[in-house]
Amino acid sequence: MSDTLELCCELISRPSVSPDDQGCQELLAGRLEKLGFTIEHMPFGRVSNFWARRGDKAPLFCFAGHTDVVPAGDRENWLSDPFTPEIRDGRLYGRGAADMKGSLAAMISACENFIASNPNHPGSIAFLITSDEESDAIDGTRKVMQRLLERNEQIDYCLVGEPSSAKQLGDIIRNGRRGSLNGTLTVHGKEGHVAYPELALNPIHAFMPALNEFVQYQWDSGNDYFPATSLQISNIQAGNGTNNVIPSDLNLLFNFRYSSELSANELMEKTQAIFDRHFQDYEIQWQLSGEPFLTASGILTEAVQNSIASVNGIHAELSTGGGTSDGRFIAPSGAQVVELGPCNASIHKNNEHVLLSDLDELTRIYAQVLHTILV
Repeated sequence: MSDTLELCCELISRPSVSPDDQGCQELLAGRLEKLGFTIEHMPFGRVSNFWARRGDKAPLFCFAGHTDVVPAGDRENWLSDPFTPEIRDGRLYGRGAADMKGSLAAMISACENFIASNPNHPGSIAFLITSDEESDAIDGTRKVMQRLLERNEQIDYCLVGEPSSAKQLGDIIRNGRRGSLNGTLTVHGKEGHVAYPELALNPIHAFMPALNEFVQYQWDSGNDYFPATSLQISNIQAGNGTNNVIPSDLNLLFNFRYSSELSANELMEKTQAIFDRHFQDYEIQWQLSGEPFLTASGILTEAVQNSIASVNGIHAELSTGGGTSDGRFIAPSGAQVVELGPCNASIHKNNEHVLLSDLDELTRIYAQVLHTILV
């Protein structure tokens, strides 16, 4: 059993459902301490975080990731216990195998291998690890970055271990992410009997013309790096379940995944302009999950692409697709940020897994990136 596989199994066996770390970070920090890293635990609220650094010179290369996982769901739909790592048919099964305990294990092993060969390497290596990526993402990487910026500690290059690959390890590198903006709309009406509509105001009827314009609106056309901004409505609710009462309110949940062509404020203004054309008595609550970020082709993207090519012969595509990641909290500091990890087909699903061969390849890729950037 390789060191990476053994460590990944140890991490999976700890049921670290967000934000409960279950000792995963102590395990990682212990390995790093033996390599000469200075460990700084930064808990905020219920969230465990740590910052580890080896060296005090620039450039500073940082591995970033999270020990927390999503709940396992219905365990009867798993072929084995989700928190008991099991190897079957060349794959390691368990919650977090791909997202992202496999990447964490590969990062640690890569550092061990790199430092063994380069004990006096130039620059610095750091780890930024949180247990708050899969839940609120308030007291995790966001807070740690605030602390680092307060003391002028600047990350130059950051590799986030999110499962970026699609069909084969290394086929996709995320060099940016779209912004994410959530909205909660309440349209106010007036409750009444359906037989006396003149004495009521139906918020559903008031909203329907706006709904068509809202979902058909072309927000932008995207650009060379980002697809066009998309809107998805995730929930509509009104009424009390009876067919003879006009409801008093309609509630709507929606989300924008938006490109760098628009700001969050522009999306808010355009949305409210649409609603203003159709009804007046409404409220919107906004929650910004993250602005879009982009790392253009350069030192870090080329180092990662070349490392992938040298290990498994694949030319990696740069992409900004997918959801959000903690990279959105790191990039605004001025760091170059990319994401590279295992295939993502099984993440957040029953029987999550990672190929054993991918764990070893990912370890070699990460070590090669370190060598390219620092040596």
